[in-house]
Amino acid sequence: MSIDRGYGIATSAVIADSYDLDALIADTEAAKVAAQAAQAAAETAQSAAETAETNAETAETNAAASASAAATSESNIAGSEAVCAASETAAAASASAAATSESNAATSETNAATSETNAATSETNAATSETNAATSATSASTSATSASSSASSASTSATAAASSASAASTSETNAAASATSASTSASTATTQASNASTSASAAATSASNASTSETNAATSATSAAASATAAQAALDSFESVYLGASASAPTTDDNGDPLTAGDWYFNTTDNKTYVYNGSSFQEAVISTDNVVEKTSDTGSAILPVGTTAERDGTPTAGYLRWNTTEASAEVYDGTDWGSVGGGGAATTVYAEHANTLSENLSIASGNNAVSGGPITINSGYSVTVPSGSVWTIV
Repeated sequence: MSIDRGYGIATSAVIADSYDLDALIADTEAAKVAAQAAQAAAETAQSAAETAETNAETAETNAAASASAAATSESNIAGSEAVCAASETAAAASASAAATSESNAATSETNAATSETNAATSETNAATSETNAATSATSASTSATSASSSASSASTSATAAASSASAASTSETNAAASATSASTSASTATTQASNASTSASAAATSASNASTSETNAATSATSAAASATAAQAALDSFESVYLGASASAPTTDDNGDPLTAGDWYFNTTDNKTYVYNGSSFQEAVISTDNVVEKTSDTGSAILPVGTTAERDGTPTAGYLRWNTTEASAEVYDGTDWGSVGGGGAATTVYAEHANTLSENLSIASGNNAVSGGPITINSGYSVTVPSGSVWTIV
């Protein structure tokens, strides 16, 4: 008899022509017991291998999860390693069972003498047991093969678990990188949110300014309309009194209605402006070229100045001027120019006057008068000398 412990399983081969019946029976019983023990050990190993495979698959699934499940994957990997250790323990148990089977075989051999009496009866049973033993051996061999496969699968699962752990570590690194990127993105988002808030504030200010501008524009438009209305009213008022330019004085206003005080027009004949005073037109603006000016309200009148040759060609009585030839003020009496009393230079020794009277004169009461004679009083004229006054002709 030989015992092969290659897989921790006891096998027997019965050779009828090499052993006696006692040995055959002992071998058969030992093989049966060993086969049963090996089968139980194989089943235990298979169960452990299946558990390891299941746990490895669980670890692989968990390892494929996101960075947030990395810690769980590592925990499952630790579980898988524990199961692999359990498988190794079960294999050791199988080896121990084989050793026990060997010891039991020895005990069976010791008890063979006791069983010899029952050998005849057990010969048929032995044949059956042989057949069963052979079947058990085959099953045990199959179980051993399965156990080997399970062990190989467990090793593969352990390798996969290690890969899963590596992948989990990579995922964890990627998760950290993603977290960093997320932090950067969050910071960028915060900056963009701040910029957006600033832009929104600026937009609100612009909108407010636009609203104010719109209000101001509306106010300006209203004011412009009011100004236009006022201007039109002023124009209407102006046109209601200004009668335009005309070569002669108008007799009605522009609407054909009677003239009213304040109406005025520009005369294109003499280039002067005239205002209607309620009964007639009078010159509104007098040229300073034809007006006697004064130095001030309480000052002196500024007489026209000229030589004797520059006197008016057709004077009217009452014209008054300063004659630079005679160096004295002179007045036209309607007929001739005569010096005005008090005028003349201090060196003048005479007063020149007309010798023909062509107007009525009256010496002021209380005054005297002197004239150089002879004096001719034209017909129809007279000189009145009040009582107490004297007119002396020399």
